Amino acid sequence: MLIPSALLKKLYTFGSLENTDQGVQFGIKNRLQDATLNELKHVAIDGTKVPLSDVHLHLGDGTTIDATALEDSTAIDFPLRRTLSVVCNREALDVGKHEISIAFQSKPFGTLDFTVEDAISTGDETLLRIPRDEDDDYSDGAIAERQEFIRSFTGTNPEHSFQPSFDPHATQGNVEHFVGVSQVPLGIAGPLNVNGEHAQGEFLIPMATSEGTLVASYNRGIKVVNLSGGVKSTVVNDCMQRAPVFVFSDAREAREFRDWVDNHMADVRREAESTSSVAKLLYIDTYLSNNFAYLRFNYRTGDAAGQNMVGRATFAACGWIIDQYPDPIEHFYLESNFATDKKASQVNVMRTRGKRVTAEAIIDRSVLEQHMRVDPESLHYHWNVSTIGAFLSGANNNGAHSPNAITAMFIATGQDVANVSESSAGVLYTDVTDDGDLKISLTIPSLIVATYGGGTGLPTQRECLEMLGCYGKGKVLKFAEIVAAVALAGELSLGAAISSSDWVSSHESYGRNR
Repeated sequence: MLIPSALLKKLYTFGSLENTDQGVQFGIKNRLQDATLNELKHVAIDGTKVPLSDVHLHLGDGTTIDATALEDSTAIDFPLRRTLSVVCNREALDVGKHEISIAFQSKPFGTLDFTVEDAISTGDETLLRIPRDEDDDYSDGAIAERQEFIRSFTGTNPEHSFQPSFDPHATQGNVEHFVGVSQVPLGIAGPLNVNGEHAQGEFLIPMATSEGTLVASYNRGIKVVNLSGGVKSTVVNDCMQRAPVFVFSDAREAREFRDWVDNHMADVRREAESTSSVAKLLYIDTYLSNNFAYLRFNYRTGDAAGQNMVGRATFAACGWIIDQYPDPIEHFYLESNFATDKKASQVNVMRTRGKRVTAEAIIDRSVLEQHMRVDPESLHYHWNVSTIGAFLSGANNNGAHSPNAITAMFIATGQDVANVSESSAGVLYTDVTDDGDLKISLTIPSLIVATYGGGTGLPTQRECLEMLGCYGKGKVLKFAEIVAAVALAGELSLGAAISSSDWVSSHESYGRNR
């Protein structure tokens, strides 16, 4: 199996090179797929081979294997994400940069042979460091030591923060230096009637927030849309991006590179999809500027949000491109800022990032007048005026506050809350029907959500997803439809409150801690 050289180098854990009592040590981590290591062929430091009799492999579970004993009969299981330490019995390295070369024989990859540069850094023992346990940093002892460190350093005793209700090991992979929990008030709104392709029926909506009136406002909007038949939600597009950039000597070379990539799309897709059973490369948008070629890879990522997934896939594809492209490439960067990860952008509004979902409803005139004290014409006019304000300000959303619903639901259900940056974009449209009712629709062009992986499996976050019937595989489109429906209900509630001058009085009644 051919592994691009750039991807091979990712096996090395940069920053792991150090002098120890046992010799020079560095780390190797499987970032490819499950494998076995059948033979260590050579190790060299700064061009000098280390005798295999002086090389030992520490497997992380207390087991050590001499390199000379590694052969087919004693092959090491090397599953995805496993780390092992290579220890070379030789004199200490000087401070500064060093070249490390290593080659393994493996299955199914064959020979894994690569060279990297790492550095020995000077230690500063005078630095005050947060306590950690290399063997189990989520143990009761490690956590208690950090809690005591906080008490000593800050002179405070965070009684509530230090009392999680679950096994701290559940947070491994979600947070480092774990000390406890930050408890955000959780309220529920609804039930909301959703008429989606994937979400059908009534749903209680968990919302984690500290903003007074927020849950009440959404509950009010939900009441009105329910009385009018509910919200129709539709996911109209689904893709996640990584956008590398390739640098050439001039614009003509960048154009020729674009054409070469287009002609080798099948090979690029094969390499990208080899890293995951879930990621599917849909297409690549290429943008040329100056002597730069920006490639915006677009993927389907299943029930995961997928940023890490598409990063691995794109890195593998670009490694293959770098190895195969016949002409010089001056520079390559895996992320060029064109995917606009954790940032709002016009390219996301136009081309989609995550789920592009539209929620729609027709609100009965009598319902609107009785429960919101506003008529469809007044509300429609108000939103026309507000759209001009959004246009003049350069906002990415002409609605009132859809990020309120998105953020509260993100916190409750374990989403990456920084993705509210992209998910905050919204396009609100209203009209008055021939029957005098209000037609309202909201498109969220870059809603980044997951029902599997990341923080969705944490105990309370999983419970909130289960409350919605949205935990696990095969549920992400359902969840996206519900989020958009809630956001629409909130637009209706706040828009009507502003139009009828109820906004300030509502905050005075519910949202002031005086």
